[in-house]
Amino acid sequence: MPAIVIAMDDDWYLQAGSGARFDWGPTGAERLSPAVACLVVIDVLSFTTSVTVAVESGTRVFPYAWRDATAAGFADRMDARLAVGRRMATPVSPWSLSPAALRDAPFTPRLVLPSPNGSSISAAAGGSTVVAGCLRNATAVGRWLARSGYGTPARPVAVIASGERWPDGSLRPALEDLLGAGAVLSALRKHRGGPLSPEAATAAACFETTPDVVATVTSGASGQELVSGGFPEDVRIATQLDASGTVPVLTNGAFAAAG
Repeated sequence: MPAIVIAMDDDWYLQAGSGARFDWGPTGAERLSPAVACLVVIDVLSFTTSVTVAVESGTRVFPYAWRDATAAGFADRMDARLAVGRRMATPVSPWSLSPAALRDAPFTPRLVLPSPNGSSISAAAGGSTVVAGCLRNATAVGRWLARSGYGTPARPVAVIASGERWPDGSLRPALEDLLGAGAVLSALRKHRGGPLSPEAATAAACFETTPDVVATVTSGASGQELVSGGFPEDVRIATQLDASGTVPVLTNGAFAAAG
């Protein structure tokens, strides 16, 4: 039986020695980002699917960590349109965190997308490369990471599932983000990235052993929240596995398609 090595220093949370790592939320991103070369943000039913849909159309997306009055001022400074909450979209301001609404909205070259989860994770990356991943572009992201030299012990990647928030602000792990992260990690491993940390390998296994990802996300808690709230098309778009070859990379403050 191989020896089990247990880390005894203060950096036990870094999943050291692995080419691909996995954690949750802004705190996970903040802890892992100093030790990795690339951070992949996963927020399947909101931020990263919306980023991917917008970038597919040629829009540059500026993440913003606060969904409050300061977002409008930031959008003005960026000379960009401001996306609003799903229920706040109007004919005058049709851009929102709804992927379906973004598809139907008029083209805008620059868009600010406020998101306390996805944008906060992006901001926590420091000097690391930041990529927006979701179920729609999982294979494309995994392939791009491997081709770009990420996902090895020398240039590790951390895949961060955003999760949701309970009313008290604490993190609620979200099934759809676990599956989205697992899809990216599975694709990376197939393109010879790794080794995966135990956390990352378990996320990949969760995706690989889920017989019907679409049904699972749709019937899960977050999916049902959107369906019952009148946004079933957002769930449908978010669960279109590998429908997109676009890899949004944060460049000069905005997500744009990787070259």
